[in-house]
Formats: sequence, structure tokens, C-alpha cells
Amino acid sequence: MLNITEKEFKKLAEYMKKYYGINFKPEKKSLVIGRLQNIISQGNFDSFSSYFDYIQADKTGEAVKTLINKLTTNHTFFMRESEHFMYFKDKILPYLASVEASKKDLRIWSAGCSSGEEPYTLAMIMADYFGANKGFWDTRILATDISTKALEKAIRGVYSKESISVLPKHWQLNYFNRLNDKEYAISDEIKKEVIFRRFNLNSAEFPFRKKFHVIFCRNVMIYFDAETKRKLINKFYEITEPGGYLFIGHSESINRNETGYKYVMPALYRKE
Repeated sequence: MLNITEKEFKKLAEYMKKYYGINFKPEKKSLVIGRLQNIISQGNFDSFSSYFDYIQADKTGEAVKTLINKLTTNHTFFMRESEHFMYFKDKILPYLASVEASKKDLRIWSAGCSSGEEPYTLAMIMADYFGANKGFWDTRILATDISTKALEKAIRGVYSKESISVLPKHWQLNYFNRLNDKEYAISDEIKKEVIFRRFNLNSAEFPFRKKFHVIFCRNVMIYFDAETKRKLINKFYEITEPGGYLFIGHSESINRNETGYKYVMPALYRKE
């Protein structure tokens, strides 16, 4: 059984916080041990320290990607916090379609997209909303995550029959292709509307040329400490278009004294 000393755990926690903003508290030590047990054993490392040294010495970046895949939780599902999607459909889309009618360019970012359910849902909502006029609009969604494992699943776009059962019937019929009795794949029409990229939200600078009209970053900041979260919110604010929106998770909150965003409703903020 792998053992991680307090000193080793502290070193890992400091590394993850510094480079990825993820805050591992001492009570997470057993979780870390459980998730790294097999990889350390299979790699024939004699201790956690030797495995950590290997990660830091690896110039390809593959070792740290594997570490992140092991330590990050990518739990999501279709229509999670569904009221957000309803507000996006009923309030935000009509507003953006009006103010951007001349440019026909909507920029939406799903930050922390996990296995793809969120950005694909947004793409289906917009396909319904614009209908026959969809071809005149650029509504492609940027979807990012730190986990390559989650992104691989998202790009594949294959989901269980049970997971898509919560979606409207016409979505299931129009936007999914049945693969077998248990699996369905996102249609090419919807898949081409989402651009998946690996991205670290703890990056010092966000390299985007244009600002976003809507940012979804839900249930991601629960892993960050207060200072990391404050910095991220302020970076989001800088790259949000005036009049644009930020969605966060219902278990998360924003200190309104530390941001220019204005409260709209639980877990929804706007840049005025």
C-alpha cells in the first residue's frame, strides 16, 4: 500500500495550487493515495517522491497530464442545473440575437466543460433557437478543460441511453445517432459547433483575441481557494463583453465587493 508522508502531500498540494489553482486540503490525502496507487505501482516507483520527481523531470508534459487526469473529478450530466439553460434560452439568447443582429457573432465559453454535456446542450439550444437562420450566425462554442481524459470523451461525443433520457425527445431524435442498444452519438451538426481545447484556468494570462458574451464556469471553483477564485473571477470579467453573463455553480458564490459583475439571480452574474 502506497504511503504519502505529510511532507510529500504538502509538496504535491503546493504544486497543484501554484500551477493549476486546485486546492487539496489535508483531509484529501486518502483520496490522493487512492487515485495514485495504481499508477505508482505500475510505474515501479519506490515512493511518491520518486514519482513526483519523474513528473517534474518529464519534458513532454505527458506525466503531469496523467497526474491531473487522476486527481481531477469530472462529474457532470445533461441538464445539470437546468434553470441555467432555460434562462439562457428564454432571456439571454433573445437579447444577444437582437444586439448582435448585424454581426451575427456570438461568443460563448464553456470553461471546465468536463465530458461535453454542457457545451453540447448549449449548441442544441442555439440550433433550435436560430432554426433555418442558423447558417447565417457564428455560434461556435469554445469548450475547455484541464483533463485530457475528459476532453477525449467530450470529443468522442458518445453517451449512454440513460444519460440522454432527460433531454427533450426531439433533441434525442434530431441531434443524436443511435449506435447500439446502449449508446448514442452526438450528430455531426452539433459536434461541429463545439471547439474543444485543453486549457488551464490558472494561467497568468488568457490568450483570447475577442471577449465572450457568455461564460459558463460551473462547479469548477469549488476546488479553488478564495484568492485563486477572486483572481479567476476578475480575469473572467476582463474578457466578458459589456452586457455579457457569467454562470457559476449553485454551490459557489462570488463576493460582490471584489468584482464588477452584478448579481442577476442565484449563480448568474452580468457585466453592465
